[in-house]
Amino acid sequence: MTPREEAIALVCAARTPEDLFGGESPKQAYRRLARLLHPDLAPGPETAEAFAKLAGLWAAHGGKSAGTTRGAGSETVITTRRGTYRVGKVLRRGATAVLYESGPDTLLKVPRSHADNDLMRREADALRTIEREGDPLLLPYVPRLVESFRHRSDGVERQANVISRVPEGFVSLAEITRLRPVLDPRDAAWIWRRLLVVIGAAHKAGVVHGAVFGHHVLVHPLDHGLVLVDWSQSVPLGSPLTVLVARHRDDYPREVLEGRPATEATDIRLATRCVAALMGDRAPAAIRRFVRGSLIGPPRDAWRLLSELDDLLDDLYGPRKYRPLHL
Repeated sequence: MTPREEAIALVCAARTPEDLFGGESPKQAYRRLARLLHPDLAPGPETAEAFAKLAGLWAAHGGKSAGTTRGAGSETVITTRRGTYRVGKVLRRGATAVLYESGPDTLLKVPRSHADNDLMRREADALRTIEREGDPLLLPYVPRLVESFRHRSDGVERQANVISRVPEGFVSLAEITRLRPVLDPRDAAWIWRRLLVVIGAAHKAGVVHGAVFGHHVLVHPLDHGLVLVDWSQSVPLGSPLTVLVARHRDDYPREVLEGRPATEATDIRLATRCVAALMGDRAPAAIRRFVRGSLIGPPRDAWRLLSELDDLLDDLYGPRKYRPLHL
C-alpha cells in the first residue's frame, strides 16, 4: 500500500477529529495528510472524497480547540448552535470586511459595517451553491463555508462567515507581482489553466465570481495549487453585478459598467486581464494574440477556452513539465 492509499484509508476510517489529530502534533498530522490527498497533486474521486472529509474533520477539530480559549485574557469567543469560534488576530483588513484567525484551519469573516451584511450572505450563498452543485474534484479551488451566522456586538448585528483557511505556503498574485513584476509565460500558464478551471466550475454551478483580481487569487508556487477567494461580490449567472471593487473599476468589462447581466464571459475577461498582467511584455506574439481574442470575444465557456489554451501551449512549449515558481 502506498503512502497515499494509507492516507485515504486512514481518513475514511476516521469517525471523529481525535481519530486523526489526537496526537501531540495535530497540525503536523493534518499537513502530512493534506499534502498526500490534495487533488492538485493526486487527482481522482477517492482522493477528492478523502480530502473533503479531512478538511471537515480538521475544521471540527479547530472549532473544538477554540472553545478552550474562553475567558483567556481579553480574547473574544463566539458560540453558535454549531460551533465555538475565537476571534483571534486580524489576518487581513479589506475594504468591506475583516478576516480574523479563528482556529487552526478556519477564518472568521466579519463585515466592517452592518450595511455590508448582504455581502457576507452573498458569499455564503455562492459557496453553498458551488459545494452542492460543483464537481467534488474541484472544491479545493474555493474556500469551504463552515458556518454563516448573525452576531450582535455593541448593539449592532452583523452577518459573519466562518470559512476554511488556505494552507500555508499560498500567496496572492498581487504579492507575486510585488516580488516578481514579470513572470515567464510558462509560469503564468499553470496559473491561467487553474484559474479557468475554478471559474468554469463556478459557472457550471450557476455562479459568477465577479471580482477575479490578483489579491483574490491565491497560489502555491511549488505545489501549483490555486484558490479563488472572496465571493462576496458574486451573483447568479445572468444577474448584474451590484458591487464593484473601486480601485479596479477600469478592469471591468463594459457590460458590467453598463449594468448588463454578468455572464461567463465576465469572469473570463477578468481572469485573462489578471494573468496577462503577470506576463507583461514577455509573452510571445501567439500568447498576446490569444489574450487579445479572449478580451475582445471570449467564449462563454471557460472549459472551451482552457482546451484552446492547452493547444496553444502544446504548440509553443511541447509537453507540459513541472516548473517550480521561485519567488
